[in-house]
This record gives sequence, structure tokens and C-alpha cells, in this order.
Amino acid sequence: MNAMDVALICKALGDANRLEIVQMLSDGEKCGCKLLERFEITQPTLSYHMKILVGCGDGDCCK
Repeated sequence: MNAMDVALICKALGDANRLEIVQMLSDGEKCGCKLLERFEITQPTLSYHMKILVGCGDGDCCK
């Protein structure tokens, strides 16, 4: 992992909602509806956050 990858991961986890999503998913898969119960966000906003998090695993974060 190079410095750019680390910087992009840090940027993604710098958002409080995304950090909490990662914490919630750390013990296994969850339905999106369970994630939405925890936050005051819409489903499209959750999808956006998930796209950012998944993109970091692809080396394609935050594009």
C-alpha cells in the first residue's frame, strides 16, 4: 500500500458517518435498513457513503 492509498483511506474514514458504518460492519454484514436506523440520513446518502468506502478497497477511492 502506497502513501496515496493510505491518504485516500484516511480521507474516507475522516467522515464520522463512514467511520461509524465501518464500526457497525466490523462484526459482519448488515442490511442497509439496519444502518439507516442508526443515522439520520436518506438511503441515497447511505449509498454514497458506501460507494466511498467500497471504492477505497478497489484503489479507486473518492473519484
